[in-house]
Amino acid sequence: MKKPIESSSTHKKDLPHKSNDPVRIFSLGGLGEIGKNMYGIEYKNEIVLIDAGLKFPDAEMAGVDYIIPDIRYLVQKANNIKGLFLTHGHEDHIGAIPYLLKQISVPIYGGALTIGLLKAKLDEHQQLHRAELHVIQGDETVSFNHLHVDFFRTMHSIPDSFGIVVDTPHGSVVHTGDFKFDFTPEGASADIHKMMKIGEKGALALLSDSTNSERMEQTTSDETVGQSILHSFQQCSGRILFATFASNVYRLQQAVRAALACNRKIAIIGRSMDKIFNIGQELSYIDMPEGTLIDIRKVHTLADHKVLIICTGSQGEVNAALTRIASGSHRNVQIQPGDTVIFSSSPIPGNVRNVNRSIDMLMRSGADVIYGRGFDIHSSGHGSREDLKLMLRTIRPQYLIPIHGEYRMLVSHQRLAEQVGIPSDHIFLLENGETVEITPQKAYKGRGIPSGSIFVGRNELRYHEKHLMEERSRLAVDGVVVAAMTIRKKTRELVSGPDLISRGFVYMNDSRPLLKSAEMKLKSSLQNMNEQNKFDLPLWKDHTVKTLNELFYKELGRVPLILPSIHEI
Repeated sequence: MKKPIESSSTHKKDLPHKSNDPVRIFSLGGLGEIGKNMYGIEYKNEIVLIDAGLKFPDAEMAGVDYIIPDIRYLVQKANNIKGLFLTHGHEDHIGAIPYLLKQISVPIYGGALTIGLLKAKLDEHQQLHRAELHVIQGDETVSFNHLHVDFFRTMHSIPDSFGIVVDTPHGSVVHTGDFKFDFTPEGASADIHKMMKIGEKGALALLSDSTNSERMEQTTSDETVGQSILHSFQQCSGRILFATFASNVYRLQQAVRAALACNRKIAIIGRSMDKIFNIGQELSYIDMPEGTLIDIRKVHTLADHKVLIICTGSQGEVNAALTRIASGSHRNVQIQPGDTVIFSSSPIPGNVRNVNRSIDMLMRSGADVIYGRGFDIHSSGHGSREDLKLMLRTIRPQYLIPIHGEYRMLVSHQRLAEQVGIPSDHIFLLENGETVEITPQKAYKGRGIPSGSIFVGRNELRYHEKHLMEERSRLAVDGVVVAAMTIRKKTRELVSGPDLISRGFVYMNDSRPLLKSAEMKLKSSLQNMNEQNKFDLPLWKDHTVKTLNELFYKELGRVPLILPSIHEI
């Protein structure tokens, strides 16, 4: 693993003389959505990238495992990309990197845990040999010809989280990463002193996390969460199943500490959870005495009050450990009366239904389930409105670009910034693919760049999956009618059919008169068309679709997907 280019003790190269060439800021993901974070700062022939994450699909997206940014623009400018800088190790910030490296070779910089997680991911994808990885400590400067990159530590739900500062000839562009301010944290504190030094000079632009911009109350401190977890453990007389994000290393350490205080052994379920524990222990982020861990297959040999099971599945994921336990399909663990299940997480938007279903199944099986904000067993890694105000006041940007959030969150962040004194015309609400260009005189929306989403299924990129999703959605809502017929090509006569077969549109046994009438009218219409035109297969298919659409809409007020199946003999 290579060292970064230079440290803060090394004299930073003087920035080139200012010109009217604009600094361009863009996003390929993370705007108007939760996940898929990928941002870029471009000046002349240099591009610095920040994060390359994935997004998880909605429940309706059958066959899709992940969604990643469309990087056509980067492929076109591959020679200009100087580095990919990672704010932290969550999937929505590093998950797309294995697919990125298949198309672009770029040095990657991140904290020790971030790089550790990335190495494991790249190894799984057999992409580790392609990667040039650099571990940063936070006091380095990575310098290129026009752009220079610095870092400052932030507080998030995972160690080694950084904000990133890109010094340009027109000023500093600051990217906060995911952050909150916690003055009694589980791990290292945010480097507020360094943030204040950035603010003393004044930043050119701030790209700031908007996830909790609608949240009024202060984010719960990690110290409070640790105490609540210990209190919950002390109240339990049976087995405890503790579900959280595998990447929430601070929360895992708190659970370990509470288990030790209650004299419980720990079993781990879930491949990602097992991987995090191994990497976290290697880097000393998880401190656990030898002999604390036991094999999940030996849980039954201990008294129930001696057991803690830490597992994945806090989001109700279909194949996660807790979901399989809840449904009774896990081969080693079944819920029994007296078990307590603790959800130390908040549902990601889109996962609420899955989480509620898991909770219902666990309760039906006899478990006591602890979940929700009222128990203080989870703290968001994203700052509330007061945290966002403090960041704005500290960095003192000339321009603000709200990032990382659904559109209403970006708007809420915009209004918040206006309250603390940033002029409305200095705040840019962007969509993925839109750009902001900044010169010494002004900032304005520039020309857009190619962007979008690429679907990943079974580790294959599916560029046309969006259209398939639209077709599946239409099939689910409207159903399908197949119009099957056989034609003698030489004489242009119908040998058989048309026969209509309905699936998901109307129930055939109850709709025979409707379908029979439609068959007769379609047959008559095709014969009339045949007498007037030379036989043409595409024309027959188009005429079939048009005729049936008109008939069904007139009778039922809705139309299915029409699939002509014309066999020529």
